[in-house]
Order: sequence, then C-alpha cells, then structure tokens
Amino acid sequence: MCGIIGIVGTSPVNQALYDGLTVLQHRGQDAAGIMTCDGGRLFMRKENGLVRDVFDAQHMIGLRGNMGIGHVRYPTAGCSSAAEAQPFYVNSPYGISLAHNGNLTNAEQLKQELFVEDRRHINTTSDSEVLLNVFAHELQASGKLRLNEEDIFTAVAGVHRRCRGAYAAVAMITGYGIVGFRDPFAIRPMVFGKRESEQGVEYMIASESVAIDALGFETIRDVAPGEAVFIDMAGNLHARQCAEHPLYRPCIFEHVYFARPDSIIDGISVYKARLRMGERLASKILRVFPDHDIDVVIPIPDTSRTSALQLSYKLGVVYREGFIKNRYIGRTFIMPGQQMRKKSVRQKLNAIDLEFRGKNVLLVDDSIVRGTTSEQIIQMARDAGANKVYFASAAPPVRYPNVYGIDMPAASELIGHNRNEEEIARAIGADWLVYQDLPDLIEAVSRKGRLNVTDFDTAVFSGDYVTGDVTPDYLEKLERRRGDLVREERQAGAANLDGLHNHR
Repeated sequence: MCGIIGIVGTSPVNQALYDGLTVLQHRGQDAAGIMTCDGGRLFMRKENGLVRDVFDAQHMIGLRGNMGIGHVRYPTAGCSSAAEAQPFYVNSPYGISLAHNGNLTNAEQLKQELFVEDRRHINTTSDSEVLLNVFAHELQASGKLRLNEEDIFTAVAGVHRRCRGAYAAVAMITGYGIVGFRDPFAIRPMVFGKRESEQGVEYMIASESVAIDALGFETIRDVAPGEAVFIDMAGNLHARQCAEHPLYRPCIFEHVYFARPDSIIDGISVYKARLRMGERLASKILRVFPDHDIDVVIPIPDTSRTSALQLSYKLGVVYREGFIKNRYIGRTFIMPGQQMRKKSVRQKLNAIDLEFRGKNVLLVDDSIVRGTTSEQIIQMARDAGANKVYFASAAPPVRYPNVYGIDMPAASELIGHNRNEEEIARAIGADWLVYQDLPDLIEAVSRKGRLNVTDFDTAVFSGDYVTGDVTPDYLEKLERRRGDLVREERQAGAANLDGLHNHR
C-alpha cells in the first residue's frame, strides 16, 4: 500500500507536496520521493525513510517548479532498496515520471512484452516501472511531436487494455501536465480537488481526501473506475472515461485498516463505516454470547478505536483506553520481516495495569492478519492482570493472499488460513474470539447513493479476486517467490550480523 499525490499549481509546489505526503505517511513508511517540473527541467529527491527524514532544506530548495508528483512507499518482501523508491522516470517520449499505488497481476507478462515487442528495458523489480513503461509506449504510439488531451486519454485506454490488477497512478508529462488514472475496478483510491489563488486555479490529485483537505483544497470528487483526469500546465481540467467496462469494486480493506478515519473514499466516510462495523459486531456478540461477562472494552490503538467505541456503547459495557502507544514506532503490519514485527510490538504498546487487573477484558482490533501481534497483545493483557481476555475483530478472518498491493501475499503467513475460529483463538491465546461476518462488513461500508458503491474487493476474506485473472497456479508461484525473497532477507541479515561480529 502506498500514497500518491500530484499538484499543478500557480506557484512552487515543493512545500505542498511535502505537506501532502506527511498527511499520507500512514500509507507507507519505507520510502518517500518527490519530482517537480520547472519549464523543461525535472528535479527529484527520493530515498528510503519517512518523509521528514528524506527531505531537508537543501532538498526542498532544489525541488523547483509549479508542478510535481510525490509518493510514499510501504515495504514488501524483496522491495526495500532506495532504487525502487518512487517516482520512476523515463525520458522517452516527452519525459514522463510516475507514482503508483497498487500491484499489477500480469507484471511478468508485461515485462516480457515490453522487452520483446516494445524494446524497453526494465531496471528494477517494481511493477510500477512496468506500468510507467506501458504508459510511455502507449503515449509514443501517437507519433506526435506535440500532445493534446485526446492523445493522453488514448494512451490511458491502452494501459487499461494491457494491464491487469490494481493501480491508481499519477503521471507527470514534462511540459504538458499531470494525469491521474485508476484501474477499471477502482480497487485503489484516488480523489482530486482544487483551490483558488490570486494567480488562478490549482488542482491536486491524491490517494485520500484528507490530503486534499489538509492543504486547503476543495474536494471535487473521486476518480471513477477506469477514468483519467488530466490537468494541463495552464490549469485546465480534462476528464475522460478510458475503460471499456468499468465497474466499482474498491478494496474494502481500505476502510478496515489502511485509510485515515477522516478520509472519504468513493463517497463513503471511513469514520462512519468503522462506527457501523462496531455496531454490527456488537450485534453479533449479543446474538452468540448473550450472557457475556465482559467488564470492559479496550481498543488496540489506533485503527480500531472508532469501532470499539461504538461496540461498547451498543453492548452497554464501559470503554477504556488500556494501551498507550509510542507514536515514534511504525505500524507493525507494514514493517519488513517477521522478526522486526515481533520486536516492535512491546516497544510500540504499553499496558495500563489498572484497566486490566481482575477484569474480563474484550480487546477490539480492526483485523487479524498474521496473528503474531494479537498473540503478544493478549499476553500483555494477561501480564497486566486480566482475568479473562476475549478478542474481537472488526473484520472477518483474513484467509487468502492479497495480490492488489497489500503485503500479505503468502497464504501460509495468515493465521486464518485453514483454521476455524476456535483454532485461531487457541493460536493467539484468547479465551474467546469473535469475528465480523462478511455480509455485515459489506453492509457497514456500503454507500447507496450517487456513486452506488455496494460491492467491494473482498478477496482476502472470500478468495474472490475481482479482476478474474488470479488462478491457484498464480498464487502458488507468488508464494514460492515470496518464500525465496524472505530467505534472501534472512541470509542478508545473517551476513550483516556476521560482519558486525567480525568487525568487533
């Protein structure tokens, strides 16, 4: 999962891009990058690390121009080198840079096509570089020295015909403007807005509406499935549907975990969706555990707070903050390496003993993925003196790999895979475990209105992949590749440790 941003302004955009990326930092903590355009020249800074660490005053001064794009990346197995930080750039045609959120499911096939048919070289393992080169090739097919918006929309249509999977991307075409486009299922989010300045109208494209709000822009709307939005250098907005059969199937996990609660995605308030998740989960608890003996409801910060608060209200049980979070530790779900995740949990959370001692505690989390964090938190509750520890997940069991840009591609890593709820409860050490039902989750997130978003990508829960091209053979190859990458990471870590010991 990543965060993307693009701005066409009437004055330098470096500070606005930086500020927007800090608002989107929750979407990726592994690397950050900004590329700007000043006349016909491009300026870029990208590196591993948080936004605040990647850019200093000198870098910001060097990012000149009234147009630019930015990116924050979260780590995946085998994808943590600075060379794979975004934006990516190709000089032909026109000079194009691109930042991408998502994952192409046919990246290997495209890479082969780009080499054999398009004569293009891919220099990294990133599918984002593949997406950029596909777009560049489609744009080159116009054969024109000067582009117009029709040529750009035709190129995006070519991308939709060739690419499969999830992609929300912003691409900057040197001397022309910025185009944002979304896959035909709208799996990954994208929104755009504008603001008036003394010099004219400025436009912004971003992953989440919270970035639009924070920079003082007014949200116009979400980019529709398969749509492209192009802002030219003069500040004119052009939009076009570029897919043959667009269909809204956004990722429901955005609402469960990734998005900020103050964002609105596809017309759906993330905050209100999480309130409804808590309400429906409480209804299930009252149905299956009517004589419950829960003394206190405690959220696992931060994402589950909204659901836990509404759940406690409906149960009529007191709500308490039982864990204090160290905000200088990253989100464990998107940290590279299981050992780092294990180590970070107790550094990240500390229990308030008074809220646990002698009580039957219901811990509420947004979801359970690998189960390692849940197990450690339950043990922390017991160590703090809890009598019984129950556990509630605002999402259904995560049983299947994600192939659309979330770092959980191997089924063997998922505690919900091939286990029932009783087995999962034993594995994480809970006295009792309750999951949200999938129909209730869909109902909690659904928005029946102008956008009529009533169906979602729920593959991690249901195994139903909306793009229709994810086969068991594909998943098996993906798991084998992930296993190889994890082994490489471990070997590299062992080699570094040996080197440290030898140096000492």
